[in-house]
Amino acid sequence: MTEIKKTVATKVSRRTVTAGLGALGITAGVAPFNIVRAQSGPLKVGVLLPRSGYQAGIGQDCQRGVDITGGILKELGLPELQIMNADTETNVEVARSRAEKLISEGAQVLMGAFDSGQSTAIAQVAEQKGIPYVINIAAAPPITEQGYKFVFRNFPTAPMILRDAFLNQKEIFAAAGAAPKTAVFLHVNDTFGTAMSKAIPGVMPKFDMPYKILETISYDPAARDLSVEVSKAKATKAEAIILVSRLNDAILLTREMVKQRWSPMTVLSMGPGWYEDQYLKTLGKLADGPLSFVPWYDPNKPLSKKLETALAKAHPGVNLNTNHVYSFEALLVAADAYKRAGSTDPNQLAEAIRKTNITNNVSPGPGIQFDAKGQNDKLLNSAIQNRGGKLVTVAPKVAANAKAELPMKPYDKR
Repeated sequence: MTEIKKTVATKVSRRTVTAGLGALGITAGVAPFNIVRAQSGPLKVGVLLPRSGYQAGIGQDCQRGVDITGGILKELGLPELQIMNADTETNVEVARSRAEKLISEGAQVLMGAFDSGQSTAIAQVAEQKGIPYVINIAAAPPITEQGYKFVFRNFPTAPMILRDAFLNQKEIFAAAGAAPKTAVFLHVNDTFGTAMSKAIPGVMPKFDMPYKILETISYDPAARDLSVEVSKAKATKAEAIILVSRLNDAILLTREMVKQRWSPMTVLSMGPGWYEDQYLKTLGKLADGPLSFVPWYDPNKPLSKKLETALAKAHPGVNLNTNHVYSFEALLVAADAYKRAGSTDPNQLAEAIRKTNITNNVSPGPGIQFDAKGQNDKLLNSAIQNRGGKLVTVAPKVAANAKAELPMKPYDKR
């Protein structure tokens, strides 16, 4: 259990509150004193992440976003959060049991869990127990289609990711004056990958894309050998490879493409893996070129620069990415709601989250708001490209800081 702040921002005496409310003429009919006492302590947030198992690298990266949040919340005048950490072990049933355990130990809000399957299990527990749950990262649409009252997601659904991916691809192709005519689609067979594979056939025709998908190939994200899958993809002679990956398989796929001497015109990723620091550091110059169409951050927003500075100070050499941004924003939502609710009562906290309207944020788009289903449907996604060990944003233009390089430089010419 780790505290990320020492004190709650506001210390208000009983006399001060009475005087203040009296001046506003609203003392009668409200119950301020228990609320103020409740606000005097930190909000206990149970943070569930896959800190071990095959998603451990990503879970630990999300934790970096959690660790740098406290100082920024303090600068923003928001209340203290007491973080209660739990490891889901990249396992749905473990995620469920750890969520129950955190609640029994006093967690007043839950946050996590990067993965859609684990997040689905946690959402069921949160709803059953009546504890607000703010999802940091998970894209499977059904999570916010259950009519839940305590589940909120500041992260795009798979259809939203696909919509923006196609729009950003067309923007990049137009700017580059080049576009692939054929593609092969490879995806992990977990909850997220399967959701994306089901969504693409329904979403893609609406965008009149310049390429045709020749074949779809699924694989286990925990696989240690993807030579057969790459061989099948190469045999299609597709100009582009579209991917929904995780970190370890993204590295495996790249090494196998180099080994099999296959350099497509472009790599278009619609998931994690290809932009992560471990991918960049492990592969060096071979990591350059892939375009990732993902939930990202707007590098031009003031709060983005604060987050970048905080991460650089705490973790020199680590690039700000989706894991940090959306873990931070999930805690921002919790702290903002706690300040407005003035209480740790779960119903009041949930109601405050429902009315969230944060415009000073990091992710692209107008800000953080939730619709009737608990989904932030105002989010925009970005296109980013690996460039010399760094990440640049190349679309949409309103949130970009570089122009895309297309076609990708062949692996054997680096």
